Amino acid sequence: MLKSILIAVFVVALTACSGDAPPPPPAVDVTVLKLAPQAATVTLEYVARTEAYNTVEIRPRTGGLLERQFAREGAVVRAGQLLFRIDPQPYEQALAQARAASAQARSALQQAQRDQARIAPLSKVDAASQQELDAVVARVEAGRAAVDAAAAAEKTADLNLGYTNVTSPIAGVLGRAQVRDGSLVTAYQTLLTTVYATDPMYINYSISEQRLLELQKVRGAAVTNKFKDPPVFHIVLADGSVYPHAGTLDFVDAAVDPRTGTLPVRLTVPNPENLLRAGQFARVVVDAQKLNDALLLPQRAVQEAQGRNFVWIADPERHAQRRDVVMGPRVGEQWLIVSGLSAGDDVVVDGAQKLRAGSVLKPAPLKPATSVSAGSAGTA
Repeated sequence: MLKSILIAVFVVALTACSGDAPPPPPAVDVTVLKLAPQAATVTLEYVARTEAYNTVEIRPRTGGLLERQFAREGAVVRAGQLLFRIDPQPYEQALAQARAASAQARSALQQAQRDQARIAPLSKVDAASQQELDAVVARVEAGRAAVDAAAAAEKTADLNLGYTNVTSPIAGVLGRAQVRDGSLVTAYQTLLTTVYATDPMYINYSISEQRLLELQKVRGAAVTNKFKDPPVFHIVLADGSVYPHAGTLDFVDAAVDPRTGTLPVRLTVPNPENLLRAGQFARVVVDAQKLNDALLLPQRAVQEAQGRNFVWIADPERHAQRRDVVMGPRVGEQWLIVSGLSAGDDVVVDGAQKLRAGSVLKPAPLKPATSVSAGSAGTA
C-alpha cells in the first residue's frame, strides 16, 4: 500500500515538472510625464469683501414733512444734486417774519441815531440835560444790538429755508430711501438714505502675520508698507470672473488681531463701470512667487498613504518604482514639487492605481499642457 502511494506521488511530481511555466503578468498601460523645468507663478488667495470708498448718511438739517424725493434709489448722483425736499412753507413764513423784525430793528436804530444827533448839540449849550443825552446814547447802542440780533435771526431763518432742500455732499450711488413722501422727519436724527462713493472701491481682507513678514523680506517693504516691488493683486468676483482692474495696496493695519492672528489689509481698485457694489464678497489673488525652473505635476499623479505623498515612476527598464515626494503649493491644477523628483524622471500620471513595486509598464507619453497659468496656493 505504501509503495503504491509513493509511486502516485512521484508520477504527479514528474507531470508537474514536465509542464509549461505560468506566463508573466501583462504590462500595465500607463501614461507618463517626463518632468522638465518650466516657468510658473505661485499665487495666494484670500477671501475679501468690498467697501465703499466713502459712505455718507443723509440726514436732514431741519425738521418737517418730507414733500418729495427727487433722486431715484440706486441712481448715480453728483455732489450737490437735490435728493429730497422738506415742506418749505413754515420756513418761508419764518424768514418773512425775521426780515420784518430786522427792518423794524433798523428803523428803531435810525430813530435813536436821529434823536442823538438832535440832543448832542443841545447838551453842549445846556439846552438838554446830561440824563437825556445818556438815555438817547443807550437807545442807540441797544438799537445796534437789536439790529445785529435781527440780522442773525434772519440769517438763521434763511439757512433753515435752504436746508429744506437736501442735497448730496458727495458723488456716488444713492442707496435705499428710508422714508417716503409725506413722512415727518426730525432734524439731524431721521435717516433719509445713504450715498456710497464707489469709484474707487476698497477691498478688505486679512493675511497672516507670517505672510506679511515674508512679503516684507522678499519685496523690501518698509514700516510704511510701501513695497519696492509691489505684488499684483487680482480681484476674482463671486461668479469666478476676473475683475478687469488690478488692486493697489492702500493700507496695512498696525496691530494683529489677537483672536485670529491675522492682519487687516485694504486695497483700492478703480470702479469706473460700477461693477462693484459695497458689501460684495470677492477673492484677492496675489502673485506670491515667480519660479523659472519649477517642477510641476498634475494633481491626479500624487497619491497619499499614511500621511505621506508619493508617486510612481517608470525606471529605464519600464518597471514601476514608488517615490516619496514633498509637495509645495498648487499652481493651477498642478502641484509644485519641492523634493523627491528630478528633471527627466518619468512620472506615472494615469493608471497608477493598478501598480505595485516592480510592475512591468507599457508607458505612453502624456500630452503636455499648452501653458501654465497662475494658480492658487489655497485660501489663507
